[in-house]
Amino acid sequence: MTDAPTPQWTARTVTCPACGQPARYAADNPWRPFCSARCKQLDLGAWASEAYRVPDPTPPAPPDDVPQH
Repeated sequence: MTDAPTPQWTARTVTCPACGQPARYAADNPWRPFCSARCKQLDLGAWASEAYRVPDPTPPAPPDDVPQH
């Protein structure tokens, strides 16, 4: 086997999903893709409180006690 070179990833700047500020997306940013620990915690709190729920487009089923015609 040959020793394959380790890929070198270049850092890039992305928009923080929480506040919209620029955030460094690289190994030296422990909160990536967020810009700070605060933004990461705000996002986690939103998930925990189910703020990111996906609506269910399925209509509710009719109750079992209603006779069908």
